[in-house]
Amino acid sequence: MADRLLDAKGLNCPLPILRTRKALQGMPTGATLEVQATDPGAVQDFAAFCRTTGNELLESKSADGVYTFLIRRAA
Repeated sequence: MADRLLDAKGLNCPLPILRTRKALQGMPTGATLEVQATDPGAVQDFAAFCRTTGNELLESKSADGVYTFLIRRAA
């Protein structure tokens, strides 16, 4: 279970990433954030975001048009 949940459903690029960045900044190192989004481009966006920021993408899944990402905050 994540330490925090971010509901980004209904938002289009780049808003889910921008809100995720802001949410992670307020979290301690090692904390986890679950993000829920409906933008199909979010799958590639979150993979790239984690790769470039050093945060760890622990899980990426989709069900019923909702994409869920579990991210661990890096130092």
